[in-house]
Amino acid sequence: MNDLPEWAVDLVSPLDRKLGLVITEMSAERTVGSMPVEGNEQPMGLLHGGASAVMVETLGSFAAMAHGWPERAGVGVDLNITHLRSARSGRVTGTATAVHLGRNVVTYQVDIVDDAGRLTATGRLTCQMISVPRH
Repeated sequence: MNDLPEWAVDLVSPLDRKLGLVITEMSAERTVGSMPVEGNEQPMGLLHGGASAVMVETLGSFAAMAHGWPERAGVGVDLNITHLRSARSGRVTGTATAVHLGRNVVTYQVDIVDDAGRLTATGRLTCQMISVPRH
C-alpha cells in the first residue's frame, strides 16, 4: 500500500500501478519505494532497465512534489541511470535523496537495491519546478 499524504494519492500514474511500484516513505529530502521484479523482467529474465528508470523518475518526482506542494510540482527534465547488477527475483527498493532543493530546479540521487541490500542501479533525476495547474 502506498504511504502517501492524502493530496498525493491521485498522482500515482497508471504506469506506476502496472509496475507494482509502492511508495513507503515520502518527503522532499527522502522518498522510498519498492516494486516486484516478477512481471517487470526483460526477455532474459532480468529486471528490465526501463522499469528501474521509471522507479528513478517516479521517486524523484514524488520527492519534488513534496518539496513544492501545493503551489509547485516537479517535472523531470534530465534522467540518467546506470545498471550495476541484475535482479532476477524478489523486490527492488529505491531511495531518492535530495542533492539540490531550489525554487525552480531540484535534483535527486536514486539508489536501487535488491532484497539482499546490494546496489543494482543508481540514477539521478533533475526536475523543473512548475506551477500546479488549478482545476
